[in-house]
Amino acid sequence: MINLERSAMGEHAKLASLDGGAYDAQWKVWRTAAENFHSAVTEHAARDDVAMSRYEVEQAAKRAARRSAQES
Repeated sequence: MINLERSAMGEHAKLASLDGGAYDAQWKVWRTAAENFHSAVTEHAARDDVAMSRYEVEQAAKRAARRSAQES
């Protein structure tokens, strides 16, 4: 999950320098990466052995992704 969030973060960062058709294409790449992350969060939170809400799982994964990105 952390890798999926880091991927989405990276794809989102690429949007800053684009416009027009390149922006639209990159937006789709970012959106797919974000959807993959959110699907993984939902799937994980739905497991019986997870005692966290979907929101808590998402926030924990995002914190971990940002922390690991800062350490890199």
